[in-house]
Amino acid sequence: MTTDPLVPALAVAPVIAILRSQSPRHFAATADALHEAGIRAMEFTLTTPGVLHALREYAESKPAGTALGAGTVMTPADAMRAVEAGATYLITPATCADVIREARRLGVPVLPGALTPSEIVAAWREGATMVKLFPASAGGPDYLRAVRAPLPHVPLVPTGGIGLDQAPAYFAAGASALGMGGPLIGDACEGGDLDALRERAATLLDGIRS
Repeated sequence: MTTDPLVPALAVAPVIAILRSQSPRHFAATADALHEAGIRAMEFTLTTPGVLHALREYAESKPAGTALGAGTVMTPADAMRAVEAGATYLITPATCADVIREARRLGVPVLPGALTPSEIVAAWREGATMVKLFPASAGGPDYLRAVRAPLPHVPLVPTGGIGLDQAPAYFAAGASALGMGGPLIGDACEGGDLDALRERAATLLDGIRS
């Protein structure tokens, strides 16, 4: 199995930053700014046109300690292409058993999406490394807490619709990490203000650690 950079990256900051746009042109600058602010885990989503080329380029130049993953992985072929391009972990929006099995074959961590207890257990039994609770905003921290009660052994990563100010409540409810998209990234992936991105990241991390 390949060396897994995800665990140490989440130990530094338990946040996976989700980069999604109509173009990956600004992904490298956005990821660098996030790294400077203390976030080490990045997700380049496959719904972004041309993202595999951007993933390959960033994998070759990323700062030390960066865990670079691919998101919205829907098929085993997507999984293979993403890993070949340099992704060191995979994330799916749903409980895609074939993708989980392919990730295991490729030797990379996989975080499948799930919402219900049945989906979470199915993903875990297939070999998920962690389970992405998605969309987290559908139930909020209270739902996470309720799900964690019978499934304390499954590391859950709430993702989707989480505001910066809500992050502490999710960790109090038992989150192992958070997936953060728009509320964290803002317009950075469209060439927006990177200083503002760094400030949002600092605010997020301060709230988590306080």
